[in-house]
Amino acid sequence: MNQAFWSDKRVLLTGHTGFKGAWLTLWLQRLGAKVTGVSLAAEEPSLFRTLEPWRDLDHYEHDIRDADGLATIVRDAKPDIVLHLAAQALVRVGYADPVGTFETNVMGTVNLLDAVRRYPSAEAVLIVTTDKVYRPNATSAHREDDPLGGLEPYAASKSCAELATTAWIASYAKNGGPAIVTARAGNVIGGGDWAADRLVPDIVRAFSAGQPVRIRNPQAIRPWQFVLEPLQGYLMYVEALCSGDRKPPPALNFGPDKSVMASVAEVIAAAQTLWGSDQSWISDEGEHPSETAILTLDSDLAGKSLGWRGHLDLKQSLGQTLDWYRRHREAKDMRALSIEQIEAYAEKSRRV
Repeated sequence: MNQAFWSDKRVLLTGHTGFKGAWLTLWLQRLGAKVTGVSLAAEEPSLFRTLEPWRDLDHYEHDIRDADGLATIVRDAKPDIVLHLAAQALVRVGYADPVGTFETNVMGTVNLLDAVRRYPSAEAVLIVTTDKVYRPNATSAHREDDPLGGLEPYAASKSCAELATTAWIASYAKNGGPAIVTARAGNVIGGGDWAADRLVPDIVRAFSAGQPVRIRNPQAIRPWQFVLEPLQGYLMYVEALCSGDRKPPPALNFGPDKSVMASVAEVIAAAQTLWGSDQSWISDEGEHPSETAILTLDSDLAGKSLGWRGHLDLKQSLGQTLDWYRRHREAKDMRALSIEQIEAYAEKSRRV
């Protein structure tokens, strides 16, 4: 990445109090960007609160479903870059609250796109969706031109957000305005994620309590990746959009190398070794919402168009993640450790 590009850039980041959003806020500030964050209040425990104090952060606790309020923030912030991460991001919450999930993920995205259209200042807008936007296909890794069509509320809402973004590009790009793209990432792991029904936080909670992990589908395969991997992809994507060179594609996958794909049971076994726990997992009996058994991404296009690729294997990703949680239990300086992980990852990327 080009640090000079980000220095003094005005960046509007939605979802900055979330897991990925907090990591991205910290990284952007290390790059010298001036960040305006828009998000709901941080839930506790909170990575966002753990990483305080924030430097020169314009912090707005605002629901993106409120279109007028969001437009006012965009107008006042005058962003050069817009990064949209705010979302209802949990599959099981989507089943429990489908209306709220669609309102946030679809109309929240539409509200942001319309605010940027009404108050033009941005050069690039990146909308983050998910690997689950694709119509399920267990026979091959999803490519960017595969059909969209999630089959449960969360996935479907993100598919709709993709369609809304495509409609915005087709309807308004001819009148100028920012370059708008979407980014689809895999199952992200890293320190500071405390959400329920996510594998690594569930592992940490169970192992810390000396209990086995309760698992719904141990054979489910996902594209696991360390949090800084897709975040670097997002930043590289924006740099490419703003360069004078050939523009990158309108949508890109950011998933790990095929060798990093692993089942839930394999991830738990690797975590058991790294954590030093004698606990493993037990089946969580009962009725559970339907979930895709195999979900993999083909990220070759991001490599060809941006030069992006993942740098960490599963053991390295889990190792850094579990080390973060272990040090958090020891009451270490987690802001310093998080900065250390960012700088080490950036250095590794430069060397490759």
